[in-house]
Amino acid sequence: MKLATLKDGSRDGRLVIVSKDLTRATDAARIAPTLQAALDDWEHVAPRLMRQAEGVELGSVPTFRFHEHDCESPLPRAYQWADGSAYINHVELVRKARGAEVPASFYEDPLMYQGGSDAFLGPRDDIPLGDVAWGCDMEGEIAVITDDVPMGVSEAEAADHIKLIMLCNDVSLRGLIPPELAKGFGFFQSKPPSSFSPVAITPDELGDKWKNALVHLPFHVDYNGKPFGRANAGVDATFSMARLVSHAAKTRPLTAGTVIGSGTVSNKDADGGAGRPVAEGGLGYSCIAEIRMIETIANGKPSTAFMKAGDVVRMEMLDEKGHSIFGAIEQTVVEV
Repeated sequence: MKLATLKDGSRDGRLVIVSKDLTRATDAARIAPTLQAALDDWEHVAPRLMRQAEGVELGSVPTFRFHEHDCESPLPRAYQWADGSAYINHVELVRKARGAEVPASFYEDPLMYQGGSDAFLGPRDDIPLGDVAWGCDMEGEIAVITDDVPMGVSEAEAADHIKLIMLCNDVSLRGLIPPELAKGFGFFQSKPPSSFSPVAITPDELGDKWKNALVHLPFHVDYNGKPFGRANAGVDATFSMARLVSHAAKTRPLTAGTVIGSGTVSNKDADGGAGRPVAEGGLGYSCIAEIRMIETIANGKPSTAFMKAGDVVRMEMLDEKGHSIFGAIEQTVVEV
């Protein structure tokens, strides 16, 4: 099942059920007016949404043309957004560039921060940037939405609480991160609103590409019209999405509608070394920081700039037939 939230002038938008090929949709208002309302009673609402989704495919329910440009984030705001770091290769690169070792605990105990969830960007909304010196970067990630998760769940139990999957652009302001972390109190100003794919899907939509609570498909990132990243989200993951959910719920329950991110999808090169650009036959990168780290390691300083006004990033994931699964995040940086 594929679900989306259309812009309708309200804070939480209008829930629709989308066809598998992302061309048609039907209103879900009679079942649940918003995605949060559906998640609040998922056990009873999901079967009804599923039946309606079957009707969309069979042509037995009224539908209208679906346009990704009309979408909010599937959850325009959420009770909680926590971002982890499933791909330690990303952390290794960042730390290696500044001559620091990765603590052994990072391979056993996930990193995670609590982000701002009160106002997500829509998948085609502009990325506002107040100052180019802030170092605006994209981060291509997988994100999952949970139902109510009890405190202390195991990784195996947590997998059953993952109800929907999305793509995420976790926008970061790299120039503001070091001084914030130096205060010893974590991210805030350096983490502006994130954006998510037009469509959120149930795990069964991925078939065997959803395995061990990971999405086993390439994550396509294009930057200013050119291939920038093709890292496979099922490869080089130190932690599964279920492990991240379990980690978040170690000391607290998670409310239905909690969004958990994977951190930047990142692969090693075929020889086990740092990844190469797509143009050089590698899998590229899901954020600018990684190529800057590799440039620093190789040349002593980075040569790739962070994003500026007018730059465009596009993120998408395709099935084996080349069809878009989640729709595309496509955003332009604008000065504010």
